[in-house]
Amino acid sequence: MNIDSIQNGIVIDHIAVGRGKSLYDLLKLDELDCSVALLRNVVSSKYGRKDIIKIDRELDVNLDAIGFISPEATIVIIKDGEVVEKKKLELPAELVDIIRCHNPRCISQTEQEIPQIFRLTNPNKREYRCLYCEVKAKI
Repeated sequence: MNIDSIQNGIVIDHIAVGRGKSLYDLLKLDELDCSVALLRNVVSSKYGRKDIIKIDRELDVNLDAIGFISPEATIVIIKDGEVVEKKKLELPAELVDIIRCHNPRCISQTEQEIPQIFRLTNPNKREYRCLYCEVKAKI
């Protein structure tokens, strides 16, 4: 398999194996008008296996969404074919409009203009709860 290197863009590396497609969908990468490569089940000396996403364009990506899907991921910024920055991620303390509350009685379900906000309540279990109704997020 041959995937060209990118000259200017972003590589999302060290995505937990099997979560690359979820991240691809959440970031709506199918709507971009540039080359995007999703590599799944790639051999990794550090993790055994991993997923990778390469985006052949400079782009602001939602770091909270990436940290939510795969907190061990690394963001690599590439300019003129060279790595200029690496960002390590972690579980975000708060998620805004990334997931939706499933409680039909929650105000965020009846008032559409209210943002969907979830707070991290248990980092060890990756547990988030709705800011408005305290219902545990379905992940």
